[in-house]
Amino acid sequence: MSQPALGIGAGRGRRAAERWGIVLFLVVTVAGIYIAKWSPYYAKAFVAAAKHSIGASVISGTAAAAPPAGWAAAWQYGVSYVNSIWIALVVGLLVGSGVEAALPRAWLMRVLGGRRFGSTALAGAVAVPAMMCTCCSAPVAVGMAKSRASVGATLAFWLGNPLLNPATIIFMGFVLGWRWVALRIVFGALLVFGVSQLADRWLGRKDLPAGAMEVPAEDDRRLLVRWAASLGRLAVGLLPEYLAIVLILGAVRAWLFPAMTPAIGGALWLVLVLAVAGTLFVIPTAGEIPIIQTLMRYGLGAAGAGTLLITLPAVSLPSLAMVGRALPARVLVFVAVAVVIAGLLTGVAATMLGLQVL
Repeated sequence: MSQPALGIGAGRGRRAAERWGIVLFLVVTVAGIYIAKWSPYYAKAFVAAAKHSIGASVISGTAAAAPPAGWAAAWQYGVSYVNSIWIALVVGLLVGSGVEAALPRAWLMRVLGGRRFGSTALAGAVAVPAMMCTCCSAPVAVGMAKSRASVGATLAFWLGNPLLNPATIIFMGFVLGWRWVALRIVFGALLVFGVSQLADRWLGRKDLPAGAMEVPAEDDRRLLVRWAASLGRLAVGLLPEYLAIVLILGAVRAWLFPAMTPAIGGALWLVLVLAVAGTLFVIPTAGEIPIIQTLMRYGLGAAGAGTLLITLPAVSLPSLAMVGRALPARVLVFVAVAVVIAGLLTGVAATMLGLQVL
């Protein structure tokens, strides 16, 4: 008679531990996002409305060209970028490790592990209030993928953070104009929900190893021990490579973004260059807005601006490298190509609408 009683007691203890883990995860997530995003962006919205600006371009400041390639450019960009995103990056690491350590894996697979569109849609909707840039949401995407969320759900959360960020959309309306906002929402939603689901259906389940869809065994260590171990693995595995790529991109940004003049602002070759450069380059949240505003003042056409509107925030080389630790390379190549194409289509739409900056 004692064995069933022990079994019932153990089951109740596990369920209580799971509930405690979920509560702690929600507290950490909400508090972290409030500190990193909601509170500062609330104040920033009033600045954007009053000044029709949210600061200088992270690429070139107020000039038409980025500084010459070299170590000085790398260091200047690295310091500026890290100062802008470090709090959000810490939150991303905490939440990403918490997904792996604190959320019950069977529940996560049931809610976000299916190939149905509902999993993709739910993950994309959850991304909206998180409001992280592509690099800060990447650790969370890694945690989701390692806990067996579907490829579609993982991508929708990762892409939804930067592309459907409501704060960025509000800033954009006040600084660039509300027709730019409409373009961002339409093409951003196509990437977040459409491309994510297509990637899952076409590439997500191909050549999976035996047992890949089984629920992973739960870690019996105490919650805080699991969480600390997961946080350490994420930080050590992601940060060195991430920071190195940020410095490299900062060093060569003058090569990625040519000095802007009216003579080249509408050239087809420039739009193609910006589509690729925007996909690779890394920016803080909403950094695309002052970049577009500054470049259009020096002659960038609507096609190039529309292209950057999507490609700059959606993904970057550092975030692709980070998520590449949990998703197949073929999925990331598909996403990167889709971002380039979506950027070019946005540029075409911006040209047809004759969009200008306020």
